[in-house]
Amino acid sequence: MKIGILGATGPAGSGLAARLTAGGQKVYAGSRDRAKADATVHRLVERWGPAMGHIDAVTNAEAAEAAEIVVLGTNARATVATAAEHAGRLAGKVVVSMANAMRRVGSNFEPVRIEEGSIAQAVQQAAPGALVAAALHHIPATALGDLGQPLLVGDVAVVADDIEAMRATQALVSAMPELRALDGGPLENALALESFCAVLLTVNLRYGGKATLRLMPAH
Repeated sequence: MKIGILGATGPAGSGLAARLTAGGQKVYAGSRDRAKADATVHRLVERWGPAMGHIDAVTNAEAAEAAEIVVLGTNARATVATAAEHAGRLAGKVVVSMANAMRRVGSNFEPVRIEEGSIAQAVQQAAPGALVAAALHHIPATALGDLGQPLLVGDVAVVADDIEAMRATQALVSAMPELRALDGGPLENALALESFCAVLLTVNLRYGGKATLRLMPAH
């Protein structure tokens, strides 16, 4: 699987790039600034050595062109703008949104409402030709990037309107063996996924934990 990560220099993007590369996937680590992409890949190679044998530093445009599946690893403020900027290159490709719109208010995190409903829905409007899915909202960036520790065991709900987007994103998640990819329904449900992150982060903040999402099977 050839995976392009737009915004691979931030915590979430670089963590996902490292984890997927270590699992044997071909990763194009993109950035608006090629020098920042080079620096990020150099840092990952220095830290993790041969495990980073399948990662290339590229621009966001190059990552969008070369990849079979594209992950928007930018922060919430930049995700929709990045999708719009590369809408032509993303047309016909599976695009994964993993950003959450929220803010910290004192000792709480609160979701931020946007006109489109969710960031994933806004991405779909910004890149109408893309096959948008939403996933990976509840996996901490620090856990993704620390290859010296096992990834937190957790469930990843994937939501998408297109069956190809659903299956490709589930395959991407399943490339990280500690994670279980579950069908969470249509893209409209991305609003629930994004909003729940505020609850999860508030719990972790108050109790000093690193909880993630784990859905127990029905009996």
